[in-house]
Amino acid sequence: MPHFIIEYSANLEDRLDIDALCEATRQAALDTGIFEIGGIRVRAYKSENYAIADVDPRNAFVHLMLRVGIGRDEATRKAAGDNIFAALSDFCAPLLEEPYFGLSFEICQIDPVTSWKKNSMHARLRGTE
Repeated sequence: MPHFIIEYSANLEDRLDIDALCEATRQAALDTGIFEIGGIRVRAYKSENYAIADVDPRNAFVHLMLRVGIGRDEATRKAAGDNIFAALSDFCAPLLEEPYFGLSFEICQIDPVTSWKKNSMHARLRGTE
């Protein structure tokens, strides 16, 4: 696991390549060196309904939430987050130059007691199938 959930305002649909944003996020996760490829999931959801700041119709946002399992120390999570946010900021740089864009990112840890998962991709990607 890491699972990346991108939420973005609908008014970005024609201004931001969401597939490329997903790939940039996946690559940034791999580049940290702490996430196993078979556990990475990146998905994006368009928010059709939103009210941002002063409700100027040009206002837009991208929010990235990373859900990770417990087990990595704070320094490791912080370093990974810094690298991922830098990649996200680079990707969104043209939007950040405008006074109508908000970018945010958070890392949430998943409680292993109340989280269930199965993954048949690990064996294939580890070459142990």
